Amino acid sequence: MTLVLEGVSKRVGASMHIDDVSMTLARGSLNVLLGATLAGKTSLMRLMAGLDAPSSGRVLVDGRDVTGWPVQRRSVAMVYQQFINYPSLSVYENIASPLRVAGLPRAEIESRVRDAAKLLKLEPYLARKPLNLSGGQQQRTAIARALVKRADLVLLDEPLANLDYKLREELREELPRLFAASGAIFVYATTEPSEALLLGGHTATLYQGRVTQFGPTPQVYRHPENLVTARVFSDPPLNTLTIRKADGGAALSTGGQVRAIEALANVPDGEYTVGFRAHHLSLEPSGTEEIAIPAQVSVAEITGSESFVHLDAGDHRFVSLMPGVRRWEPGASVTAYVNPRHLFVFDRTGHLVATSVAQKAA
Repeated sequence: MTLVLEGVSKRVGASMHIDDVSMTLARGSLNVLLGATLAGKTSLMRLMAGLDAPSSGRVLVDGRDVTGWPVQRRSVAMVYQQFINYPSLSVYENIASPLRVAGLPRAEIESRVRDAAKLLKLEPYLARKPLNLSGGQQQRTAIARALVKRADLVLLDEPLANLDYKLREELREELPRLFAASGAIFVYATTEPSEALLLGGHTATLYQGRVTQFGPTPQVYRHPENLVTARVFSDPPLNTLTIRKADGGAALSTGGQVRAIEALANVPDGEYTVGFRAHHLSLEPSGTEEIAIPAQVSVAEITGSESFVHLDAGDHRFVSLMPGVRRWEPGASVTAYVNPRHLFVFDRTGHLVATSVAQKAA
């Protein structure tokens, strides 16, 4: 199965929920929809599933226009953020329920349920009711019920968001294996860039109902085509400043001037927005030629293995991600260092015009 969206838009009243989206999802692919809350991820999934009809554009399955087809005529399974199970049924019957509705033979139902339970490590719990399961086991049950249908399109709408850290990590490790074992198209919605990177596959970045970029996940992360995509795919938020390049140098909006090297050397004179991620902003010099930015510490957040240091530099607010436990008092004067080998350079329209070899491989 191949799923194609051609210029799909969805308007609700005066609000545009999905705006002119075109993309092709290949058979057996894993596709991540990455964006903030209300970016349009669920709305786009509903259009893919046939739960909603687009206001304009077409949805094609294997070349056939299915735009007006309801979800009942499509081979679709969906898992939501709020895991939904039938409380009065056992885990076995929850998983088997779509197969019974489809009228499959008893032996086929038994085989599929056992296979799905083994894949999701639910075999010891098949006789239990959902309320006697942990949150992770309940979500596994919901995922098993989706997988057992052997649908051509499986949609997972932030399925791990309500689970604790340990359960999320376990399922994140398992899901790519589950995807690889199926020939279906998987679409996985998340607000977390780190989750998109872990899952791999292809990623579509969404902002205000528009897909700003779609491609192999590492490529979208390392080579965002525009400033919006770079911001969507950065957590902590992307650090930015303005530079004005002239005569081999670059004046910074934070004050001071630097030599135009690396990515800055590859663009004509003019004004640009420079972006760099938090782990490329350090409070310790590396010994290489770096961009030095005088700043003051606003707050330092210690997570255990890492420290997030929020900095004020004039009208700019930056975030540095440093390894280990780093303690700085609010108001402390520091110098932040940016390696010019880790810059994105965007023109006035927000399009990427230059990046370094190091950034492409970062």
